[in-house]
Amino acid sequence: MTALKEYDRIEATGLWRATPEAQRREVIVSIGEATLTITDHRDTALAHWSIPAISRANPGKRPAVFHPDADPGETLELPEDEAQMIEAIEKLRSTIERSRPHPGRLRLYTGIAMLALAAAITLFWLPGAARDHALRVVPDVKRQEIGTALLARISRVAGQPCDAAEGTRVLRSLGARLPAPDGAAQLVVLRGGVSEAAHLPGGIILIGRALVEDYEEPDVVAAYIVAEHIAAQIRDPLRSLLDHAGFIATFRLLTTGSMTGETLDAYAEHLLTQPPRAIPDETLLAGLEAWSVRARPYAYARDITGEQTLALIEADPFARAAPEPLMSDNDWLRLQAICGG
Repeated sequence: MTALKEYDRIEATGLWRATPEAQRREVIVSIGEATLTITDHRDTALAHWSIPAISRANPGKRPAVFHPDADPGETLELPEDEAQMIEAIEKLRSTIERSRPHPGRLRLYTGIAMLALAAAITLFWLPGAARDHALRVVPDVKRQEIGTALLARISRVAGQPCDAAEGTRVLRSLGARLPAPDGAAQLVVLRGGVSEAAHLPGGIILIGRALVEDYEEPDVVAAYIVAEHIAAQIRDPLRSLLDHAGFIATFRLLTTGSMTGETLDAYAEHLLTQPPRAIPDETLLAGLEAWSVRARPYAYARDITGEQTLALIEADPFARAAPEPLMSDNDWLRLQAICGG
């Protein structure tokens, strides 16, 4: 299709956004050969819309809002004073609509193809799209709620979290000393079930009691906390839950804001049996340096011989000059007694 000559290369100013969550941007809109081109003021192309696939969200109203047929979340708003561009788009849409094929065999074949496409989308694309959408729209308060519900179910198997008062105070201070990228994490020491550490949605980090009871210095548990912060940046803990739960559970979360007890129980069991996520040594060392935690104690905790963790030992960013202590010796003793001795 060639754009009507009277509208060839006309331009207008509008407001465009790529997703419902994105900020609206002032853009330049132009009509070309079969496409509507959206650029910024530096003439950088932001989007190309096929004119046959443009829909209007508010027919007859101003400002006019258009979007691609398949993506109503991406919108272009044209103000009332850009009447020429609005008229051009509407005229082209009407012309295209009149030129569409008449009903017949093509419609039948198209319907079959669309059904096949819909089935393929449902089977292959929709689960991943639903999960990705959930990761974008589920608020922090809901993530915290899910994490707390998971912790309650894990506690049925692993026992109630250790909560000696003085040790709990030190644990909170350690969480503030080692904040997650998006804020202080909630650190929880468990009596059983977790041998090392694990991450729940909502910034909850589970710590096995051995990490605070079996080592002489707090750098070991601190390094495991840093490793969990990094692992959560690499892979969102909520994504891990949704991948395990599947499409039905994800759809339920999106539509009702909740997950069933069976879904949470299944994931809790899965989480407690999974090995820690492997993190490249270079990434972990950069994180330990950023959070001011020594690598050597952690390396020897993972392998007492140091053979398997030699790279961490040799590249410890604080091998020559120790960072500021994570806590006082007395506080470390208090934290070691958080489970009651």
